[in-house]
Amino acid sequence: MLKEKMKDVLEQPTKELMGKIEFIKLLCHLGVSYHFQNEIEDQLNHIFIHLFELLEDNNYDLNIIATAFQILREHGYKMSSDVFNKFKDSDGGFKKTITNDVKGLLSLYEATFFRGHGEDILDEALAFTRQHLEILAEQSSPHLANYIKKALVLPFHRNLERLEAKKYIAFYEEEESKDETLLRFAKLDYNRLQLLYRQELASLSRWWKDSDVAEKLDYSRDRIVEAYMWAIGPHFEPQYSVSRILVAKYIEILTLIDDTYDGYATIDEVQHFTAAVERWNIGAIDDLPEYMKILYKFTLNFFDEMEKDGYNTCYAKETFKEMVKAYYVEAQWFNNKYMPAFDEYLRNGLVTSGYRAIPAITFLGMENIVGAKEIQWVETNPKIIRAARLISRLRNDTVAREDEKKEERWSSKCRLLHE
Repeated sequence: MLKEKMKDVLEQPTKELMGKIEFIKLLCHLGVSYHFQNEIEDQLNHIFIHLFELLEDNNYDLNIIATAFQILREHGYKMSSDVFNKFKDSDGGFKKTITNDVKGLLSLYEATFFRGHGEDILDEALAFTRQHLEILAEQSSPHLANYIKKALVLPFHRNLERLEAKKYIAFYEEEESKDETLLRFAKLDYNRLQLLYRQELASLSRWWKDSDVAEKLDYSRDRIVEAYMWAIGPHFEPQYSVSRILVAKYIEILTLIDDTYDGYATIDEVQHFTAAVERWNIGAIDDLPEYMKILYKFTLNFFDEMEKDGYNTCYAKETFKEMVKAYYVEAQWFNNKYMPAFDEYLRNGLVTSGYRAIPAITFLGMENIVGAKEIQWVETNPKIIRAARLISRLRNDTVAREDEKKEERWSSKCRLLHE
């Protein structure tokens, strides 16, 4: 019932067009826009067609224009960044009059993260908004200050949508101008999905516990909850339950193999395991030490179960083999105390980033929208995939965390004990 009410508001012909942009932003920030994907697309298409005349005929404030820019770009519409020139003074800097417009500055700040190469005005806007938002955060109410500080640490679209939805629901609830019906809808929807996630995580936990792998391979990290959180990231919607479960299981398997290669197995053992994966036959298990037999069987069983359920795992197996080979290359470098050149490291690192292997599993659980055509597109390694792999690899390798240092020390101890 509430969903139909929200749909009526969205499609209301009398509602001012740019006002609909604000409403769409609310739907996105509250985590319920997935219910209205077709309706939102129709509205944005209509707004984009009439955008030039809308901007010509109305003197919109910074908040409306920045919101329109963010939402349109987020949905693939190329709105020009020239619209922000009206907020600059004769000296070329942003006008001082906008520095007290907290909502406008926040919207402009979030909009800057949709900039492209050569959009200098948005580079300037990022520096300008960050500087003034830091000042405003100290002067605002605790309610608003808390939201500003969180946004400065991690802007909306760079976080998991579910985490952002929870954060924004709490923020919106304290807003004086809130829509009570929309807020209730967002809360009910959030709790409904949380119940589904708990069921999925319970299923995953049983699978992991019943496998007994954590007990037998106690040198490896138990990351089943973390793996599930990763799986929620790209597809939180309820209809992708199968994909989330498959991805979480797969990430746990990759973690087992990564920890085996990085911190436990000898170079001869990883050589045998890599060869066994290449053969992909249970008969190859005879060449492996006992603990690796457990890991090898566990891996093969995962893929066998998917095939029994009717999934075509050919592409997934291919990317998995590629990943294991890349792990082996890193193991050889470590064993030989070899420091690769940056280009050599990066070629291998783009594989170990997982951005070919994990999507291959993701697709299996999204059969209603992903077919052979989409898989063939991914196999061509298009720009967006290359960029994602590169960003993932470099960000992972440049963020030095204390827990990673502890893991390195633990890995060294495990390898010494095993050897």
